[in-house]
Amino acid sequence: MDFDLDEFLSSGIGDDNFEWLIKFLKGMLKPLAATAVVLMAVILSYMQKLGLEGEMVYSIIRSFLQLSVIGFVLQFIFNQDHAVWIILAYLFMVSVAGYTAGQRAKQVPRGKFVAGASILVGTAVTLVLLVVLNVFPFTPRYIIPVAGMMVGNAMTVTGVAMKRLRDDIKVQMNLERIPDNYDSRYARDILGDEEICSTGSKNPEIPHGRYARDILGDEEICVETALALGATPRQATLQQVKRALIIALSPVLDNAKTVGLISLPGAMTGLIMGGASPLEAIQLQIVVMNMLIGASTVSSIMSTYLCWPAFFTKAYQLETKVFSTD
Repeated sequence: MDFDLDEFLSSGIGDDNFEWLIKFLKGMLKPLAATAVVLMAVILSYMQKLGLEGEMVYSIIRSFLQLSVIGFVLQFIFNQDHAVWIILAYLFMVSVAGYTAGQRAKQVPRGKFVAGASILVGTAVTLVLLVVLNVFPFTPRYIIPVAGMMVGNAMTVTGVAMKRLRDDIKVQMNLERIPDNYDSRYARDILGDEEICSTGSKNPEIPHGRYARDILGDEEICVETALALGATPRQATLQQVKRALIIALSPVLDNAKTVGLISLPGAMTGLIMGGASPLEAIQLQIVVMNMLIGASTVSSIMSTYLCWPAFFTKAYQLETKVFSTD
């Protein structure tokens, strides 16, 4: 005798306590069918001897379980429709994102706290502005997905900015120092531009001042030299901070430049597949791109302000133990 799931549901046996479960299981048939493409990837990995088969299977099982649990949690929160649950869900996302970004920049002292605080500030400020401007209503159905997108992007840029800043300063410690006969008269000129030359001239035919001006545009800035010439830690690391922020934010800006031309973003795709018109979908996607840029910029800048003091001692010297490990 064949089992008919639709008949089972309509018979009333699956009502009340079990109807939601059976409906969920029916809905998971298509996701399970889609694992065929993962099987293809596992076979190709085996044929190429990549050794990634186990990690692929583990990743897909973990994502399956995580998304299933999150689906039930979100359904519960949506049914409650209470601000407390929105805040708790948001803080949970920020905590996980802060931990993940801190792991990327694990050499940065208090990296997880710095990343978490930066992500919290950047996304919270953006969320408040969106709610105040009446772009989104303060309801779970809107705030939680929007917050998730912002927290995810802020996590990526914050981790990259922190790691890049620390690694960039470490590189400077290995550069050649300015020799003892460097003319300190030119320190004021250099500090005025907030850039300190990374190496001194060993060629006696090149005047020190002219040499300094010639290499002011060089990307390699010696932080210790700047500190020795009287710069504050913030002045000494200004170029490293700028470089870290530019590198961290570039993917977000590039994505905004090419949105819709190369691929349709997730939010826009979801709306179109859900039956919304493309014109309605692009309106939401424009809002999404704006908020991602805003939250990512605030979070990344905040992270540099919070992490760079840990790179220096109270005497305005580089904290060598921070840069002694890889």
